[in-house]
Amino acid sequence: MKKLVMQLALAAALVACAKTAPAGELRYQTLEYQGHSRRYALYLPAGRDGRPLPLVFSLHGGGVSLEDQLGARGFKSPFKLWMELADREGFIVVYPEGLPGAYGTPSWNDCRADANINSGADDVGFLLAVLERVAAGQPVDRNRVYASGISNGGFMALRLAVEAPGSFAAVAAICAAMPAASECAPPRRAVPVLFMNGTADPNMPYRGGVLGNPADPAHGTVLSTPDSVEIWRSLAAASPQDPQTLPDLDPDDGGTVSRRDYLSGGRVWVRLYTVSGGGHAAPSLAERYSRLFESRFGHQNHDLEASAAIWEFFAGR
Repeated sequence: MKKLVMQLALAAALVACAKTAPAGELRYQTLEYQGHSRRYALYLPAGRDGRPLPLVFSLHGGGVSLEDQLGARGFKSPFKLWMELADREGFIVVYPEGLPGAYGTPSWNDCRADANINSGADDVGFLLAVLERVAAGQPVDRNRVYASGISNGGFMALRLAVEAPGSFAAVAAICAAMPAASECAPPRRAVPVLFMNGTADPNMPYRGGVLGNPADPAHGTVLSTPDSVEIWRSLAAASPQDPQTLPDLDPDDGGTVSRRDYLSGGRVWVRLYTVSGGGHAAPSLAERYSRLFESRFGHQNHDLEASAAIWEFFAGR
């Protein structure tokens, strides 16, 4: 209960902070990698004093540009709140951008072997190269590097947990789960993982199956959310705790949220946020999507702030 109160306090602070611009420094950067000029944005928080800081990667969903991820074009973006949270909590944020996929828009080469819509780039290598470049120029606590993503970006965060577990202390996947057909080797090392998935997601089925809205085999297939949780729970030999229901702060948002932790050695290794009635959207109190968005992607929950909930999980690593 104490952690839930802390999370709600962070979310309330973000709602207040969202009315003002971040106080730190946002830099647009490019990195030449394997013949491509790759883009990313680097956010350095206000009040930094030279001490090593944690670093959070925020990975966009498929088809989402760097500017849209940052909310720079006026569209709602729960992910721009990472900057306000970084000012408050003291960490660095990196917003990388994927290369164009089959639709000509940014995408990540995640582990889905049966999908043909994403780019074929070495995105694990690119993200590790970004990490090295940022760490060479900024005081980064290499033991506290994290990755969070939504949809295609959530799949990519999970790929980092599988293929680069030594570089990331924890990952978070929103509207994403483990691929049913994977081109990656099975994960062999326990990594703290957070899942945040909606039971009514029209694009990423909570119970597993073909992705897409409408379902399209070109998007690949996914395991159910419970089966995805089980993969990482078993690696950590973690035990499930009783689920907790979060306060229903917005009774009109079409659903509620429960949280369940899986512990081993007194440590949370897996955390599952089940968004009952939630669609293909990151929950947010401050950044609320339009009715038009919800008509296509399902309900957005307004009972928690996704970035605050994920940071609370990362901060405990």
